[in-house]
Amino acid sequence: MRTTKRQAADSIKEQAAVITGIEDTATVSEENQKFHPNFIESNTSGITLEELTEKNVIPTFCDNSLTISHQNFIGAVTEAAGQIFGEMTPVECRVSHPIIGRVPSAQHKKASELREDEKTIFYQRLAWVTHIKGLVQTINGQNVNLTVGGVRSYSEDKLYRGQTAMKFKIFVGWKVRVCSNLCLTCDGFSGTIECMTEADITQKALELFSGFNPHKEETLNLLENLQSTAISEELFCKIIGRLRLYQFLPVNEQRNLPSLEMGDQAVNAMVKGYVSNPNFRKKENENITCWNLLQLANEAAKSAYIDRWLERNQNCTDFALGIQRAIEGNDTEGYSWFLN
Repeated sequence: MRTTKRQAADSIKEQAAVITGIEDTATVSEENQKFHPNFIESNTSGITLEELTEKNVIPTFCDNSLTISHQNFIGAVTEAAGQIFGEMTPVECRVSHPIIGRVPSAQHKKASELREDEKTIFYQRLAWVTHIKGLVQTINGQNVNLTVGGVRSYSEDKLYRGQTAMKFKIFVGWKVRVCSNLCLTCDGFSGTIECMTEADITQKALELFSGFNPHKEETLNLLENLQSTAISEELFCKIIGRLRLYQFLPVNEQRNLPSLEMGDQAVNAMVKGYVSNPNFRKKENENITCWNLLQLANEAAKSAYIDRWLERNQNCTDFALGIQRAIEGNDTEGYSWFLN
C-alpha cells in the first residue's frame, strides 16, 4: 500500500523532534530577505508560485492521466521541510523551455490576434528554492542560509506513454547569500527519485531532510575549513590547465580520475571570475583559497541547464574538497592529478 502523507510524517516524528529541538541560530533579518542574485541563471526566467498555479496548464500522459504539477511538487516538499525545519521564506522559482499552445477555439487565429485567455503555456523545466528562516550561519565572513529546493523536468517523464512514475530531485544545503551560490554536499541531495503521488514525494523529502542535520558541526566545518588552504596563482593555473586537459582525455583514462562535470564554458567562467568576481577574485598580494575555488566553480555552474544544475553543484563541492585534500597530502581519490 502506498504511504500517505500522514503516515510519512508519523514515521519520522521522533527524528523531526530531535532536529527541530536543537537550539536555533540567528533569525534572518528583513533587510537580508530583500533582493539577492539568482540561484541559477542559464536560459531561465523567474516566475512566482501564484503565476505557476494560476496560468500554467498541467500536462497529462497519453492516456489523459494527470501528472504531478510543478506547484504540487513544491507543495509536497515544502510540507515536509516545514515539519522538519520550521518556517520558510517565500518560494523562488526559475523555469525554462516553455511549451506554448492555444485553446481549440482559437486554432485559426493569427498569433497576433490571440487574447490572453486563448493562450496556454507550461514550462518543461523547473528549479525552486526556499530558505529556512531560523537557520543562518556565517562561513568565512559570508552569511549562508539553510536552503531547501527541488528540480523537475517533464522531459524525463515519458508523457507519450500511459501513467508511470515521475522523476524529481530534492536537496537541502547551505547557500551563500552574497552570490546565491549553493554549497551542496552528497548527503543533502536526493538524486533522481521516482514517485507516483504527492505523498510519495513527501515521504522521500522527509527521509532526506530527517537524515540531514542542519546543525551538524562537521558539515559546516568542512566548508569553513576550505578557507584555510591557500591556492597560489601558479597552482590555480595548473588546476585550470588540467581541467581543460581532462575534457579531451580518452574515456578509459577519465575513469581512473575523479568524476568531473565542468565543461569548457564553466572553466572559462572560473578564469574570468578569478580576475573579476567581486566577492571571490584574487586580491592584490593575496592568494585565493579552496573556498574561493568552490565559489568560482559554483558561480560557473549557474549557467547549467536546470536538469543538470544540482549534479554540477554537488560536483563543485566534491572538487574543491578533493583539491584541498590533495594540497594537504591526504588525497586518496586521484585529485593530485589536477595539481601536477
